[in-house]
Amino acid sequence: MTMIPALYKAYWAGFVRSLDPDDRRRTAKPDAFGFGGEGDLADKLAALVLAGRKRATASLVVEYTALGEPLPKAGDLSIILDGAGHPVAIIERTAVDLVPFGSVSEDFAACEGEGDGSLRYWREAHTRYFNSVVARLGGRLDESTPVLCQRFRLVWPPRSIAAGA
Repeated sequence: MTMIPALYKAYWAGFVRSLDPDDRRRTAKPDAFGFGGEGDLADKLAALVLAGRKRATASLVVEYTALGEPLPKAGDLSIILDGAGHPVAIIERTAVDLVPFGSVSEDFAACEGEGDGSLRYWREAHTRYFNSVVARLGGRLDESTPVLCQRFRLVWPPRSIAAGA
């Protein structure tokens, strides 16, 4: 994973201070990203994470291999950014499965929490997004293209803070 820039260190430090002294996550090296990149889409998707509706994300292997980065795995932590690049949450991956694009399940689409939560919506939105990825990084999208189906849980801020309680 890429080291986090100084901008995110204070946010990460708040999370680490909340952990028990022997929690293995204290020494994690999180990455930082905005779902969908930057701007309004990243804001909307970050809000879905904070609301507990978005509990999964999907990406293509080429998104990692083109940058020489390791594939995500269960236990990895990430700082989630809003559309302006500010940290708003920390997630922990609970499962990462490699699934052919054509075999992504309705359950997974619902866990992504986007649109109406249907598999139809998921396929339409991800076909557009993944086609832009492969156009930029190489390859092609078809029913057999491997998709990294990543499930996660919100670990920071605590749900009571995220919900505005």
